Amino acid sequence: QVQLVESGGGLVQAGGSLRLSCAAARRTNSYYGMGWFRQAPGKEREFVAAISWSAQSTNYADSVKGRFTISRDNAQNTVYLQMNSLQPEDTAVYYCAATKAGTDSYTTPTLYDYWGQGTQVTVFS
Repeated sequence: QVQLVESGGGLVQAGGSLRLSCAAARRTNSYYGMGWFRQAPGKEREFVAAISWSAQSTNYADSVKGRFTISRDNAQNTVYLQMNSLQPEDTAVYYCAATKAGTDSYTTPTLYDYWGQGTQVTVFS
């Protein structure tokens, strides 16, 4: 079992930035592909970004390309999501997830094996 804990969410004005972190409780995520998803009230959970286990490959949803950057530090068992130029439509609970497949190509939530509890991001105009 892999325990993931997100942090870094909060309230930010439109145009601002936040950096989310996702820490694994133990040294288990080095070979996992990691993803970030988000879910707004009344909407389905949607893919935001993913990174392969080696960090050599990343994948982004069109809605965040050029604004968000996913990265990882395997030595620290942590994955990050740097979010710039935030807009009100980015408001959601953000979840990190891990897949045993090690890939960055999974954009469907059901393909991920472990999930964090989520962190709220609220962007006001």
